[in-house]
Amino acid sequence: MTLHEIISDGLTAVSPEHESHTLSEQARRHLWMQVSRMGSYSETAEIPVIVRGDGVHVWDAQGNRYFDGLSGLFTNQLGHGRRDIAAAAAAQMEELAYFPLWTYAHPTAIELAAKLADLAPGDLNRVFFTVGGGDAVESSWKLARQYHRLRGDTDRYKVISRDIAYHGTTMGALTITSLDGYRQPYEPLVPGAVKIPNTNFYRALAHGDDFEAFGLWSARQIEEAILREGPETVAAVFLEPVQNAGGCFTPPPGYWQEVRRICDRYGVLLVSDEVICAFGRLGTWFGGQKYDYVPDIICCAKGLTAGYAPLGAMIVSDRIAEPFQHGDTSFIHGFTWAGHPVSCAVALKNLEIFESEGILENVQANQDYFFEQLSTLRDLPIVGDIRGTGYFWGIELVKDQDTRASFEGDEAERLLRGYVSPEMFRRGLICRSDDRGDPVVQLAPPLISTRSDIDFMVGTLRDVFDGALERI
Repeated sequence: MTLHEIISDGLTAVSPEHESHTLSEQARRHLWMQVSRMGSYSETAEIPVIVRGDGVHVWDAQGNRYFDGLSGLFTNQLGHGRRDIAAAAAAQMEELAYFPLWTYAHPTAIELAAKLADLAPGDLNRVFFTVGGGDAVESSWKLARQYHRLRGDTDRYKVISRDIAYHGTTMGALTITSLDGYRQPYEPLVPGAVKIPNTNFYRALAHGDDFEAFGLWSARQIEEAILREGPETVAAVFLEPVQNAGGCFTPPPGYWQEVRRICDRYGVLLVSDEVICAFGRLGTWFGGQKYDYVPDIICCAKGLTAGYAPLGAMIVSDRIAEPFQHGDTSFIHGFTWAGHPVSCAVALKNLEIFESEGILENVQANQDYFFEQLSTLRDLPIVGDIRGTGYFWGIELVKDQDTRASFEGDEAERLLRGYVSPEMFRRGLICRSDDRGDPVVQLAPPLISTRSDIDFMVGTLRDVFDGALERI
């Protein structure tokens, strides 16, 4: 029943409160939400139901407005309610609603592949479409293994990734993921996962204040892992330009160049997982353009369509694609919905808007201001580290700024889920309170956000952190 339907006896209209409660009850009974504690929604706890969006804001079923400070899930780069993108999708549905890329091709997939090849760094000219980001990661590990096998390196199957990193939830991607809580229910996972330290400089106290030296040490942990496992057994290294889980770990100067050198030396493929970082989140099309490196494979999704349709891709260098271009060889892998014509049309329109409306330029113009405003929070004793770049920031919360003592266990639970998250939401800000590692609040707003939007986010953080201090 909608807000505008009239009860059959004609006595009264349905109230927003009634409809919201009805939707929440139906969700509680029938909807299995993703990565959610279903038991936390008791009979008296309403499930938040978001019903519409416009620009940088969304509204719930009760009519409350929220600033979308996480771009949905690092996805809605252009904000909500773009009629031009909806029109592009509708036009494609009328032209060709669906056809697979198994054996066949269709125009929007061809055009989008060519556009991505043009935007990507170096010789990354081959595009294999997926449905989403986890699919792109899964596809990349499979591709790396088959690539090495075609070249006669039949023992290369292992994959290296960083501590705390998240790369997806399918069995292969979950194996690459380094979060124990995500992995343990499904073990044993795929054999061959090797973990190395991440680039969290704030917690690397043994390295003093030499960020560059720490970067070289971090990169060389990859080399040590390759040598320890045996170079002839390692297929690929999976890294994000800026690591999401744990709270926006940025790479030290020289880190990526050293990683590239190491991978080249031992014949290991370098996979850049840019499911979050690509398409403007860092102020550039891809992470390699931000940090001056060229990977062998890029995994991307999310911002590719600005959230208006599901689509992912792995963008592959000519060198890696070459063994698959001859004779009866094929990459035995695919998805029914990969490269969907409508999703590709949406992505093309999205990229067109990026260029015509200067979306990358907006991020570049405001990223320093974003950091400066967040840095004003350092006077709060609860604020430890502030890290990130572009429109992708994390604020780590601590018990003591001097010792960097962290909140753990029940303390972190009460702080993040008991107060910070619900209070942010109550004040009209959607962001992420993350305890995959040390407690962090993350902001990743739509890329159209202005300086006044940044001021609202920072002001809300201050008010909520002040409230948290009173409760510690």
